[in-house]
Amino acid sequence: MSRRVRFKVCCIADPAEAALAVRHGASALGLVSRMPSGPGVVDESTIEAVARGVPPGVARFLLTSEVDAEAIADQQRRLGVDVLQLVDRVDPDVLRALRAALPGVRLVAVVHVTGRPSLDEAVALAPLVDALLLDSGNPDLAVKELGGTGRTHDWEVSAAIVDAVDVPVWLAGGLSPENVGEAVTRVRPFGVDICSGLRTDGRLDEGKLRTFAAALDAVAAAGGAWTVYRTDDHGNEYVVRSFDRREDAEACAAEYEARGHKQFYTVRGDA
Repeated sequence: MSRRVRFKVCCIADPAEAALAVRHGASALGLVSRMPSGPGVVDESTIEAVARGVPPGVARFLLTSEVDAEAIADQQRRLGVDVLQLVDRVDPDVLRALRAALPGVRLVAVVHVTGRPSLDEAVALAPLVDALLLDSGNPDLAVKELGGTGRTHDWEVSAAIVDAVDVPVWLAGGLSPENVGEAVTRVRPFGVDICSGLRTDGRLDEGKLRTFAAALDAVAAAGGAWTVYRTDDHGNEYVVRSFDRREDAEACAAEYEARGHKQFYTVRGDA
């Protein structure tokens, strides 16, 4: 058995939904501020109230469509979140400015996977942020789609991004209890992110949440006896791949190290 992939429940509407998600094992919550389109938007007073009540160890992601460094930093300071999820394209200088202004706050850049060029975009962004999140929006539309589309994207491109970058990668876009097992097996992300796939009539559905967590447990139980783990600069450990044979796992770890990846790789038996 390998370790269960982390999951983030997005579009949290109130403290009751936050508590429900945490009770079923969510390691992160997504709080959606003003957007040009899409579901899950709540006012800043609600975001602040939810963020204040989240227990230690559960990450609080603020989804922001702002692209100006000062506006983003001001929003973070008002709301008290510890992770900024930048859902629109942001200039590299803005990312550097946020690093300087908010040294203790993690930055997650969203890459909307529209084809193979998204791989180059992800590789360019990765050195500037703490993690990437792969979604299925389209920021080039007249009314931008910046998340919450309910659509999947090309998971082959997502898997290539996971292999190519040195930061954790979250997978989003059209995930559900029915397809998350295949998604995790094919892409091997650090974590998965879900919004509409866990909702009924707009509210977080405990039955769907329970089934989703069970699907992730099933993937972990089916993992190989030997697992390659990757540890980032913040001490976060996550699964790269699982193998039936120790030699194959060690070869995988050696391949990543030979590429010059900055993170630390370990192989452990999980049988």
